Amino acid sequence: LKQIKIPSSVISIGDNAFGDCSSLNQIEIPSSVTTIGNYVFYGCTSLSKISIPSSVKYIGEGLFDGCLSLTEISIPSSIKIFGNGFFRGCSSLKEISIPSILVSIGKSAFEGCSSLVEIPIPSTVESIGDNAFDSCSLLTRISIPDSVTKICPYTFFKCSKLTHITMSSLITEIGENAF
Repeated sequence: LKQIKIPSSVISIGDNAFGDCSSLNQIEIPSSVTTIGNYVFYGCTSLSKISIPSSVKYIGEGLFDGCLSLTEISIPSSIKIFGNGFFRGCSSLKEISIPSILVSIGKSAFEGCSSLVEIPIPSTVESIGDNAFDSCSLLTRISIPDSVTKICPYTFFKCSKLTHITMSSLITEIGENAF
């Protein structure tokens, strides 16, 4: 499977629907889709760009886990949660625009996104999970919003180029190997 145009009759894409479709490089998602399940594009190693329509209100965990070629992504502004493993292993992803209403970044959400230099975290984010930015080896600076009070274990582990971090005086806990 290399290309697919999902028909407009589809309103939901189920868990692992295109999982391990390693040759898939082009997909068109219609505006009829409102829900995208867990690990839908897991292991789609040839997928380089994708646009999620603004009609989508819910996206599950691990959506792009292992999408090694992903360089371009459009996420709707209505998404409030980047679940666990959301972009894990997207080693070609260089930039990301995060929805301004995002409240949670799950465990390992950006783990292994080794081409990301900057990740703008909106002030609405309240929680950042363990290993969220683990092995983002080109990440140079990060600003943690005041709404986050805990830096979980391994959050910035193996971020070898991280030279500048801004965090609030409201931080009450820094987990093991956080940096």
